[in-house]
Amino acid sequence: MYDIHALSRAPSFTGWLALSDQPIILHIFDEACNLINGRREILSIVHAEIGNGPFNLVLKEPVLFTKHLDVESKISIQETQILLGDLTISLAGARMWNPIPRWDELRKQKDKIVRRLALLQLDNENESILQFSNSLTDAIINIDIPAIKNISSKLAGLGIGLTPAGDDFLMGAMYAAWMIHQQDAAKMITEEIANVAVPLTTSLSGAWLRSAAKGEAGELWHEFFTALIEDKNIYLPMSKILSVGETSGSDALAGFLETIDRWRQS
Repeated sequence: MYDIHALSRAPSFTGWLALSDQPIILHIFDEACNLINGRREILSIVHAEIGNGPFNLVLKEPVLFTKHLDVESKISIQETQILLGDLTISLAGARMWNPIPRWDELRKQKDKIVRRLALLQLDNENESILQFSNSLTDAIINIDIPAIKNISSKLAGLGIGLTPAGDDFLMGAMYAAWMIHQQDAAKMITEEIANVAVPLTTSLSGAWLRSAAKGEAGELWHEFFTALIEDKNIYLPMSKILSVGETSGSDALAGFLETIDRWRQS
């Protein structure tokens, strides 16, 4: 057995653990492994370089998952550890990480932040998204729920990969909704998007959309939002988001910035 230790965990981890009698391996990458339970809920076990996320368990020590695991590897859930193939992951000492950004502070400073973001230019060349982007952003700004549901159904699952481009754009737009609207309105908008989109896309992408509907975001977005709140250089955290996946980061950032910009112009 190969012993490793968990560094941090999302709050959702406790519930996932309690409701996962027979989880299976969904994806294996060199630096990450995704497990899924019978409720279609995902746990991502990741290297510290990937960092915290709404459904992540972050490890202290690096491990090459592709060397130790395959899709048939056995999983055993215990109170203080997870047995994953020949890996023993100790949960003792793993700190809780809060996946909810500082939305209240972002809302309080949104006028200043929006003016700053207006100076940015991010070209979204995905034609399949462009045909729906303005309609979606307008619907979010106006809290037009029927239109939000209709357009979300067209964007959900649009594209290829584990997180299709349409879903990434939706997620970014959901983050914008949390910033420009008060909490109750943002919650209603994002829950409607998730309710429509999750059944139409992949399990992993659905997990990200469900998290966004709860106001949760990954660590890279936290760094970006903190830079906006504290009036720091935003180009480094932006570059980190843009480097995610082939186009996932850029599509999500486009959803956020386009919604913010349409709100500024409204």
